[in-house]
Amino acid sequence: MTNTAEQKPAAAPRRLDPEDAQHALAAVQECLRRQMLVESLVHRQEQGDAKATLVEDLVHRQHEAELKALVDDLHPADIAFILESLPKEERQTVWNLVSAEHDADVLLEVEDWVRESLIEAMDRQDLVAATGNMDADELADLAPDLPPDVVAEVQKGLTEEERAQLLEAMGYPEDSVGAIMDFEMVRVREDVTLEVVLRYLRRLHELPDHTDQIFVVDRQDKLQGVLPISVLLVSEPDSEVHSVMNTDFLALNPLDSDADAAGAFERYDLVSAPVVDDQSRLIGRVTIADVVDVMREDSQEQALSRAGLQEEDIFAPMVKALRNRAPWLLFNICTAATASFVASQFEDTVSHIVVLAFLMSIVAGIGGNSGNQTMTMIIRALAMGRITPRNLWQLVKREMMVTLMVGLCGSLMAALFAWIISRSIWVAIVMMAAMICNMLVGAGIGVLVPMLRSRFGKDPAIGSSVLLTFATDSLGFFIFLGLATVFLL
Repeated sequence: MTNTAEQKPAAAPRRLDPEDAQHALAAVQECLRRQMLVESLVHRQEQGDAKATLVEDLVHRQHEAELKALVDDLHPADIAFILESLPKEERQTVWNLVSAEHDADVLLEVEDWVRESLIEAMDRQDLVAATGNMDADELADLAPDLPPDVVAEVQKGLTEEERAQLLEAMGYPEDSVGAIMDFEMVRVREDVTLEVVLRYLRRLHELPDHTDQIFVVDRQDKLQGVLPISVLLVSEPDSEVHSVMNTDFLALNPLDSDADAAGAFERYDLVSAPVVDDQSRLIGRVTIADVVDVMREDSQEQALSRAGLQEEDIFAPMVKALRNRAPWLLFNICTAATASFVASQFEDTVSHIVVLAFLMSIVAGIGGNSGNQTMTMIIRALAMGRITPRNLWQLVKREMMVTLMVGLCGSLMAALFAWIISRSIWVAIVMMAAMICNMLVGAGIGVLVPMLRSRFGKDPAIGSSVLLTFATDSLGFFIFLGLATVFLL
C-alpha cells in the first residue's frame, strides 16, 4: 500500500465568501488610495525638506503594515482575486506584501495573465523558494511561465519519482487529461483485509483532497478496481479488498481531452477518477477540483471567443488591448458597411415608402437574436460532444422547424405593429414574410458556422456572433427591401 500524497502541515488562512472578498478588495483599494494621497501631498513640500521626507517614510510604513495585516488574513484564492482586480502597479505593491509561505498557493490561484506579471517581478531566489515545495503536478502547471533555470534548480530538489512525474506531466498537451491530473492518491493491494487498509489510513498525516475512493492495484501497478471510502467504512473489517471493491469504474487516458473528462464527471457525478496508461497502469487521478477549473476556463474562453477576443489583463497597456480587440472590430466594420451598401441599393424603394427605414432594423435585429439562440445551443452541444454525423441533419431540421414556428408567432406581432404605423396591409405582409425568412437565415447560420469551424479544427465560438450579425443584417435588409420592391412599388 502506498500513498503518493505529499504530507504537508495544514495551516491556511481563513477563506472568505465572495461578498467578504469584495469588502477586502474595497479595503485594500482604500488603503492604497490614502497612501497615494498622502504621498502626493508630501511631494508638494519643498524639495529636500527632511521633515517631509520623514513624514512620507512613516506614512508609507504605516500603510504597508495596514495592507500586510489585511493580506495576511486572507486565503490565497482571495488574494488572487484582489491581485486580478488591481492595476499593475498597485498589484505589485500588494504582491510584495504577501507572505513568502503563500507565494506558491497564490501563483497557482491567479489567472495566467496575472501570473506572468507576478513572476516577472520576482527574483530568482524568491521563485526557487516559492516553487521548491510544490507537488509535481503543481510545478508542471507553472513551468511554462517560469524561467528555465528556475525549473532546473527546483528539479534538483525533487526525488527521482517526483522528477519523473514532473517530466511526464509537462509532456502532455495543454488541453489533455494528463495536463490536469495529479499524483496524490492512495493505492492498496487486493489481497489485504479492510482492517489493514484502515490501519494504514490512520497512519497517514492526511488524505489527499477529494479522496472518495482508494485505487486497487497489482504488483505491476495495473488498476484492478476501486474501493469507495463509504464501502470501506461500512464493510466488515476482516473482509478482503477484492471481495468488496468495484470492478465497474470509469478510467481516463492521459491523452483524453480535458473537456471529455469534464463531461464524464458531469454525467456520472464523479468526485475523482483514475488515469491509466495504455498498459492499464495507474499513473494519476483527476479530481472534481481539476474539472471545475476546466469548466470555468472553457466557459470564459467561449464567452470571449464569441466576441472575437482572447483572455487579457483588464489593466493591460492600450497597445496590447488594441491588438486583441481591433481585428474583429475592423472586420465588423466591413460587415456593417456591406449591410449598409445592400440597403443603399434600395434607395428608391425607401424614398417612396419611408416607413420601411424604421421597420428594416426590426427584421435584422430579430433575425440576429434568433440565430444567436440557435448558435448558443449548437456551441454548447459541440462542447458536450452531443453532436455526431448521425444526428446532425436531424438537429438541423429540428432547429429550422422550431425557428419557423417561433417566427410565425413573432411575425404576426411584427406585422400588426407594421400595419399600425403604416396602415398598409401589404407592408404588414412584407414585414411578416421578411421576418420569417431572416429568422430562418439566422438559424441556418447559427448551425453552419459553428459546425464548419469545428469540422476544420477551429474553435466554433470564435467570431461566430460577428459572422451571424453580418449575415442577418445584410440578408435581412436584402430580403425585406427586395420583397418591398417587388410587392409595394
